[in-house]
Amino acid sequence: MIQRIFVFFERYSFGVCSYLGEKFNISSSKIRLFFIYTSFLAVGFPLVFYFLAAFTLDIRNYIKKARMKYWDI
Repeated sequence: MIQRIFVFFERYSFGVCSYLGEKFNISSSKIRLFFIYTSFLAVGFPLVFYFLAAFTLDIRNYIKKARMKYWDI
C-alpha cells in the first residue's frame, strides 16, 4: 500500500523536488522530507513555496516546448 502511494506521488508530482535536487546536487527524497517536516513546523508555508515553484516550472516547460515548435517549422 505504501509503495503504491510513493508511485502515485512520483508519477504525478510536479518535479519540484527532482529539479531542486539536480540544481543543488542533493537527493530528491531528502528534499521531500525537508518540505514535509518544515510544513509541520511552519504551518504550511513551504507548501505555498512548493506550489509556486511547480507553477513556475510548468510555465517554463510550456514556454520551452512552444519555442521548440516555433523553431522546428
